[in-house]
Amino acid sequence: MNTIRSTVTLLFGILLLLSSVPFSAHAEGKVYLDITASGTRKINMAVPSFTNTAQPGDSQALGHELASTLEKALEFHGIISIIPNQNYAGSGSPDWKQLGADYTILGTYSSSPAGINFEMRLVDIAKGDTILGKKYTGTTEQKQEIIFKFCDNVIKELTGEQGIASSQIAFISDSSGAKEAYLTNILGDKTRQITRHRNLVISPRFTPDGQSLSYTSYHKGNQDLYITNLDQSTSTQALSRRKGMNLAPAWSPDGQKMVLTMSKDGNPDLYLLDRQGNVLEQLTARSGINVSAAWSPDGRRIAFVSDRSGKPQVYLMDLNTKNVQRLTFQGTENAEPSWSPKGDLLAYSSLTNGSYQICTIHPETGAAPVQVTKDSGHHESPDWSPDGKQLIFAKREGGGQRIYAILKNGTYQRQLFSLKGNQTYPRWSSKK
Repeated sequence: MNTIRSTVTLLFGILLLLSSVPFSAHAEGKVYLDITASGTRKINMAVPSFTNTAQPGDSQALGHELASTLEKALEFHGIISIIPNQNYAGSGSPDWKQLGADYTILGTYSSSPAGINFEMRLVDIAKGDTILGKKYTGTTEQKQEIIFKFCDNVIKELTGEQGIASSQIAFISDSSGAKEAYLTNILGDKTRQITRHRNLVISPRFTPDGQSLSYTSYHKGNQDLYITNLDQSTSTQALSRRKGMNLAPAWSPDGQKMVLTMSKDGNPDLYLLDRQGNVLEQLTARSGINVSAAWSPDGRRIAFVSDRSGKPQVYLMDLNTKNVQRLTFQGTENAEPSWSPKGDLLAYSSLTNGSYQICTIHPETGAAPVQVTKDSGHHESPDWSPDGKQLIFAKREGGGQRIYAILKNGTYQRQLFSLKGNQTYPRWSSKK
C-alpha cells in the first residue's frame, strides 16, 4: 500500500479437439488456438533432449540444457503443458499419442567453425507432419537467444501471434543496498544492474523501441528524470532536473514525446515534453494531484491518476481537445493505469476491501471493471506483456515484494523470479 500511496501522492488438442477447444480463423484460412477463450485446455507438448548429430548415441548435457530452456520458455506463455521427460526417457521411439502429446519438438545441434548449428522441428502428432522447421547458427553465448526465438515462432504457429520469450523485464531491486534499476529475461537467469546511483531509483519506463530505459533518481537530492541506453553504448542523460517532482514519463507511441509529472510550480501536474526534455505544453493545472500518466497505443489519449474528486481515481484525457473524463468509480483508490498493446483495456491497481488488487477496464465511460487478482496481499504496478495476454505486477505479502505474472483472464498466477532482495515497479519491454 505504501508503494502506491507514495506514487500517488508524490504521485495475457488444440488442433485435435475442435469440439472442445476454441479457435479463431484468420483471413488466409489457417486456424489458430484462441488462448483467451474460457475453457481452453493447455497444449500437451513433449520436448525430448536435443541430439548431438556428431555423437547421436551419447547423452549430452548440452542437449538436456537446450530442451529444458525451451520447455521453460514455452510454459511461460501459460498455454502449454510439458510432458515430463521421465515419461518417455529410455524409449527409442516413444508413442507420443499414447503419452497424450499434441505436439513434439525435435531438436538437433552440432558444432562448426562458425559456432553451433541448430535444427528444430515442431511436429503435429495427430497428422504426423512437421508444421514448423527452423535452422540457426550462432555462438555458444547466443544459444538461449536462439531457443527463445524458436519458441516465439512456435507460439505464433499455434496462436497466430508472436511469442514473448525474447522480451525483457525491468524492475527496481534493493539487493545492492540501494533501490536500483535492473533488467532480466523472462526466466530471470540473466539479470544485470542498469543504474549505479547508490540511491533511490523509481518508476522505470522503457522507450517504445525497447532500446532505452527512463527512470527517476534521487541521487542528486531531487526527483530527477534520466534516460540510459540499455546496451550502455552512450552515457546516461538527464531529461529533467526541474525543482520538485520529475516522475514516471509516459512515452508517445513513436517515442518522440512524453507526458511527465512535474511539480516545478508547486502542484504535481502533467506536462508534455519532447525527447530532449523541453516543455511543449502543460496538460493539467492544479486540479488536484495528477500523476501516473499512460499513453494510449493509438496516440490519441492518456490515462492518468488524479485525486481531484477526493481520492485517487483513473481519468482519461483526449490529447486534442484536452477533455477529461473520470473512468474508475469502484474501489477506494485506483492508481497506476497501464494500456494493453491493442488499446482495448486498461489495467490498474485498485484498493478493494483493504488490499490492492489488479483490475482491467475498457477505456470507455461507464465501463465496468473486472478484478483479475483475488488472493491476499497487495498487487501493485501492473504492466502488460507485449502480446497483451499477461500482466506483470509486484506482489507484497509477508514483508517482501516479488514480481508475479498472471494471464489477463485471472489464471496462471505465479512468481516469476527467485532473486535476492525485494523487487518493485516491474515493466515489460516490447518484443525484440
